[in-house]
Amino acid sequence: VQLQASGGGLVQAGGSLRLSCAASGSIFSIKHMGWYRQAPGKQRELVATITSGGSTNYADSVKGRFTISRDNAKNTVYLQMNSLKPEDTAVYYCNADITIATMEGRREYDYWGQGTLVTVSS
Repeated sequence: VQLQASGGGLVQAGGSLRLSCAASGSIFSIKHMGWYRQAPGKQRELVATITSGGSTNYADSVKGRFTISRDNAKNTVYLQMNSLKPEDTAVYYCNADITIATMEGRREYDYWGQGTLVTVSS
């Protein structure tokens, strides 16, 4: 199973970007999907999460500016980022709780994507 993130780049303050993260492989089901970010010199922090039923959770710093969504048929999670600020500059990582089928039965694992860099210039 792999998570492939894309959509990062350089944008001016006030601009928008849309991140995508697609899960591929022998997937039985996906529960939570989410986005985290890590700025230089800082710890990784939660940005937003979404359940398989569509319930969402956001960090206070992005509420009202970012929107997380998912396409269950495509095993893909999105992050629409609007009104970007320089402090949003970070590497963004997608995360998913994925159940796979193994010889011993179904097992749930926590997967991370490779990260995509978002740079917001002032």
